[in-house]
Amino acid sequence: MSNVFSLKNKVAVITGGASGIGLAMAKRFISSGAKVVIGDLSDATKVAEQIGATFIKVDVSDEESVKKLFENTRAQLGPIDIVANNAGICPEFKTLNEATKNDYEFAFKVNTLGVAFGLKYAPRYMNDGGSIINTSSLSGKMGVFGLGAYCSSKFSAIGLTQTAAVELGDRNIRVNAICPASVNTAMAQENDQSQLEMEKIMIPLNRIAEPEEVAAVAHFLAADDCAFINGQAINVCGGMTAGIGPRLWEKLAGSAGDEK
Repeated sequence: MSNVFSLKNKVAVITGGASGIGLAMAKRFISSGAKVVIGDLSDATKVAEQIGATFIKVDVSDEESVKKLFENTRAQLGPIDIVANNAGICPEFKTLNEATKNDYEFAFKVNTLGVAFGLKYAPRYMNDGGSIINTSSLSGKMGVFGLGAYCSSKFSAIGLTQTAAVELGDRNIRVNAICPASVNTAMAQENDQSQLEMEKIMIPLNRIAEPEEVAAVAHFLAADDCAFINGQAINVCGGMTAGIGPRLWEKLAGSAGDEK
């Protein structure tokens, strides 16, 4: 049983791996035996050295840069087994009436094109039977006030995931997406704290996720043990989508009472 969910000798590439969810994935994959490349726009040389990974700079919004990431990985470490298209950004909170073309372009060039380019080039340098994991969001399955640009870019990531799962099936390359609610990362903490407090009320577990908890789902999807899971978008939301819990019920009931 010691080999359960082992990633021994697997080669993994993680975009957005310098911090947050991506870094948690890198650490977990390495602890399970994988050789990991962190791809990021920020210089993660020191971080990579500390955890035993390799750093390759990449701009996921640039097609040629993404291609070179996978080319260089294969040249340095051999054929790739696992790819996590994880890099992402969140634009400012704006209603649909307020959002501009630039807001949509900002979200789509990273959250959507970053996944699309990864799905285009990674398979060329992958072993058959590999696994691709795209980081979408719970906001890729449901609308959120003020996050039209972000939601639409993350919905697109799920569409790309399902299309790739169909197209790459003949090579036994599985493609799945992870859809977290808010996660305790620097990016989340930079946002309006009222959003995080709201989610804590909505989530039955009464907290947001930790990066390591999302990384655990990525590990599950990366392992050969999960060879028949394909084309899925898995919620990591602490039960937020399961229904209305007591804290939310009390909050809503109290608000309704205040209005009377």
